[in-house]
Amino acid sequence: MSVPQLPLALRYPPDQRLESFIGAPDGALAQLRAAATGGSRDWVYLVGPAGSGKTHLALAVCAAAEQAGRGSAYLPLQAAAGRLGDALEALEGRDVVALDGLDAIAGQRGDEVALFDFHNRARAAGVTLLYTASAAPAALGLVLPDLRSRLSQCGRIMLDALDDDGRGAVLRERAIRRGLALDQAAIDWLLTRTGRDLGGLVVLLDRLDRESLAAKRRITVPFLRKVLDAS
Repeated sequence: MSVPQLPLALRYPPDQRLESFIGAPDGALAQLRAAATGGSRDWVYLVGPAGSGKTHLALAVCAAAEQAGRGSAYLPLQAAAGRLGDALEALEGRDVVALDGLDAIAGQRGDEVALFDFHNRARAAGVTLLYTASAAPAALGLVLPDLRSRLSQCGRIMLDALDDDGRGAVLRERAIRRGLALDQAAIDWLLTRTGRDLGGLVVLLDRLDRESLAAKRRITVPFLRKVLDAS
């Protein structure tokens, strides 16, 4: 399995950078930046519920690594479940590897063995690994005790799901980066009427960006009603 060499902006979306992350625990961004740029040899295990920003940080670490001249790779484990050995083999030679969503392969012995072997090879080669999961290693349902032990040795960062203020801050920050005028009333309306899943809200913001450009209109509550009623 080959890994295409794409431009940085295509592999790692510009919205997903360390400096744009909202609600990080104290010291977490500095820890992640050090891991990405080679300032630290510590490996990182990000744990948090859905919507806490694990994927954002995994992509951001890869982007920061490449900006520092280091080769990186991001692998969503859900996409590689059942054939993880082949997927990991394609990542050999990178300086930084982010493995997102350990939950997807927990309990699958073949994938766990492949990950255990890759973990050991990466350690010997001086590669930096970042893992993400919804729970600590002991609570993931891993069937390979040695893998659970290795993962438990990583430095751990605990993320919390964002509250409405945090979700609003994310939407506001991303709107600013796109040059969108998104006032507080529009943000409040989105949070109360369209659900609070952050990933869904970000996708919706992308759609609203396109719709507002096409209509040459600001994103106001009446505009939101019109767009969403038409969907």
